[in-house]
Amino acid sequence: MTAHPTARARIDGLDLARYLALVGMVIVNFSIVMGADNDTGWAHAFAQSLSGRAAATFVVLAGIGLGLARHRDDTMALTLRRAVFLGVIGCLNMLIFPADILHYYAVYFVIGALCLRWSARRLLIGIAIANAVFLVLLFTLDYDAGWNWTTLDYSGFWTPSGFVRNLFFNGWHPVFPWVGFLLLGLALSWLDLRSRRVQWQLAVIGGVGLVAVELCSGALVEMIAAHDPEAALLAATDPIPPTPLYTLAGSLAAMAVTGVCLLCTEPARRFGLLALVAPAGRQTLTLYVAHIVLGMGTLEALNLIGGQSATRALMASLLFCALATLLAWLWSRVARRGPIEMLMRRLAG
Repeated sequence: MTAHPTARARIDGLDLARYLALVGMVIVNFSIVMGADNDTGWAHAFAQSLSGRAAATFVVLAGIGLGLARHRDDTMALTLRRAVFLGVIGCLNMLIFPADILHYYAVYFVIGALCLRWSARRLLIGIAIANAVFLVLLFTLDYDAGWNWTTLDYSGFWTPSGFVRNLFFNGWHPVFPWVGFLLLGLALSWLDLRSRRVQWQLAVIGGVGLVAVELCSGALVEMIAAHDPEAALLAATDPIPPTPLYTLAGSLAAMAVTGVCLLCTEPARRFGLLALVAPAGRQTLTLYVAHIVLGMGTLEALNLIGGQSATRALMASLLFCALATLLAWLWSRVARRGPIEMLMRRLAG
């Protein structure tokens, strides 16, 4: 299909999905910086279940948004200018938060702009190639290069070789294979997302497929680990390293979230939930930067960086999201876009 749906319900559904993806990213990132990775219990398990899934959903949604604008003549040039903006913001963000995703986004968007008018079939082939390139790099290069996995520090990041290695191969969200999530979003944008049938297909295929992949992965890891614990990593769905099974799990999770949010748009509107959270879903760039600069800055001021429980990290992240949701709603009363979105629009078009 080549439909470019613009109905309010579809757009609102994507705003709802972006909001949930942002909440998931905040939970994961607060868990990391508050040192809750070594904790156990339900809160830790919940944060771990979102690790790599929330960010992947965010990238897929960015691809959908980019694809829905492909009919405009200036989309490629606009996307390239915004990629430069995100690259600069992301590198500045890296000075505060090493797990920043924005500077990776800059490269995703450059590649996305070049693939903007590709058919869904070509985009799926591109996803396969991105994963194949990562596997080749994984078997030929040292994935641990630069990393101290105990402290999660990456030495030599600001050197040319370290920056390129981190960006394309062994960073938090490396271009290979993560650009595949953006390509998936471009492929999904060819669908008629207004169609209830398509929405149900995304929700069911994504949800059932995700459960199946996780079950198969668990069985494979257990079987392989008995003979070679390191090789078992290749069958895992953890985001580090991002093996093809992880990419598949992240893609299915994004499809499920997108489908469910599109299906739930009208009920969310009737109960007033959509009016509350949609502004935050349209200001995700501002809120992403805010959760690092203001959210993590507050945690540091309160001496909550490192050594905290998973429950405390979850409560802190949910409190931030609640405040961010309220502030985004208040801001939407006076402006259509968030402050950083406005700045990007002014500088990049």
